[in-house]
Amino acid sequence: MTAALIGFAVVLILVFLRLPIVFAMGLVGSLGFAYERGGAIFSERGLKAAMSMVGRQITDTAQDYGLSVVPLFILMGLFVNKGGLARELYAVSNAFLGHMRGGLAMATVAACGGFSAICGSSLATAATMSKVAMPEMRRYGYADSLSTASIAAGGTLGILIPPSVILVIYGLLTETSIGKLFIAGIIPGMLGILFYLFAVRWTVMRNPDAGPAGERTGWGDRLKALRSVWAVLLLFFLVIGGLYGIFDFAPLNLTFSPTEAAGMGAMGAFLIALGRGGLTIKSTFEVLKETSFTAAALFSVLIGAQIFSNFVNLAGLPEALIGMVTAYDVSPMVVMLMILGIYIILGCVFESLSMLLLTVPIFFPVVMSLGYDPIWFGIVVVVVTEISLITPPVGLNVFILRAVVGDVSTATIFRGVTPFWIADIFRLALIVLVPIIVLYLPNKMGAFGH
Repeated sequence: MTAALIGFAVVLILVFLRLPIVFAMGLVGSLGFAYERGGAIFSERGLKAAMSMVGRQITDTAQDYGLSVVPLFILMGLFVNKGGLARELYAVSNAFLGHMRGGLAMATVAACGGFSAICGSSLATAATMSKVAMPEMRRYGYADSLSTASIAAGGTLGILIPPSVILVIYGLLTETSIGKLFIAGIIPGMLGILFYLFAVRWTVMRNPDAGPAGERTGWGDRLKALRSVWAVLLLFFLVIGGLYGIFDFAPLNLTFSPTEAAGMGAMGAFLIALGRGGLTIKSTFEVLKETSFTAAALFSVLIGAQIFSNFVNLAGLPEALIGMVTAYDVSPMVVMLMILGIYIILGCVFESLSMLLLTVPIFFPVVMSLGYDPIWFGIVVVVVTEISLITPPVGLNVFILRAVVGDVSTATIFRGVTPFWIADIFRLALIVLVPIIVLYLPNKMGAFGH
């Protein structure tokens, strides 16, 4: 246990020294594994064992069919972006909400939720919606703090509302049903939208000038705008419906695996973007190139995390933590609160995927030993990760937005986003204290999950 804790501390130090986390976890994991196997870091026996483990881990990851779902969902999100669906989602949300004080910010949150349902990436959601919503909010005189905060916070929904790349990786790490994780994310995702709308209302109640009311849209225009989002609904229905056997009737008899659903979604997004004139040969190659780079980066971090996980497991850290919990007879809820506290602290300095990959192999066995549901824990982890995306000093969505917008300071965005992460804390507490919020849909549709 001492070796594992030292290794964990060294990883944190290396990350603070700006070494990419994939190298930090891979290096510490390899040397730690060598130490455990050979009794010394640079013993010949230990180094041979470590090199064998690293080679096997890289090979296993490259050959893991389940991981093919990741680039397919990334590809789907990029094609969706090219198809211009984000603009239509914003137009619909604006038609119904834009006339209220703070309505454009509310429309942005609602549009982010809709875009998340066909994208699966928080960063892509925030970057895309900033280009769509920011000019409109500025035209109506919205404060930059509220405008950017609603985009940054709304973007976090991309990793919770299915399909979610983070949930896929959690499912693969823990051998938990990806289909059930997807369905479990729907109600917490809807709660996230609702709580963010309350955060917007709170902001404009305190400062009415931050979000002036826009123009009221007639019902005719509202229905016209609503009809324009058929592609979004079709794509979501295709992916999620296929996972849960909606098409499992004669003569179709189709039920998709997660990889098949991702493939169908990517093809559907491609056809929609192509039909709307959003794709050229050049832009298609750009999408494929970006998908390859993004997937390669994710897989690299995943391999580094698995190498570190092998060291931690060999050193016996999860078993030691379980032993401590048993020996001291600590209440399961107290242990969960301690774990969540660690996640919130780490979220201030780690980006979301790295935090999940670093901690889940350590905490998952402990949480399972306490009798908690793995699906519930997965959603809890993702909600905590959402909070980390907008909290200082390393709120990744904030920095992405700062880079896209350009003329708004990071401090302004962090100041504006404060009510949103406070709303997230309340949502997290609700999910922890009332697990049925997460587990109701998986329990109802458990027979269909893959």
